[in-house]
Amino acid sequence: MVKVSRDVSSSRRKSRKAHFSAPSSERRVRMSAPLAKDLRSKHNVRSLPVRKDDEVMIVRGTYKGREGKITQVYRKRWVIHVDRVHREKVNGATVNVGIDPSNVVMTKLKLDGDRKALLARKDRSKTKGAAAE
Repeated sequence: MVKVSRDVSSSRRKSRKAHFSAPSSERRVRMSAPLAKDLRSKHNVRSLPVRKDDEVMIVRGTYKGREGKITQVYRKRWVIHVDRVHREKVNGATVNVGIDPSNVVMTKLKLDGDRKALLARKDRSKTKGAAAE
């Protein structure tokens, strides 16, 4: 592999350290999920950081095909918890199963002021010239 940028390290060791010791604010951005096709065409945005109360569909893994609302974004463990995606322990208790955000597709967004501003900022349909005006 040829190094792309002199300013950014391509070291596996440094990349892993940066990932696993990332602060919560950086984890939010890294825990992004792609939008479903209809949302992608509507908002002209490919992916967004996941958030509680977004609706997602799991597209990879054991729980593939399941849909539900995000009940918790567990940044410390790099996972999200989706309602109705849980398993039973031997003692009968049910526990939420952590799903990696990269294995889901967002089907419905919880929109508030900040989220709308973020979508407007990330909108790819705008041309560079129009943004400067």
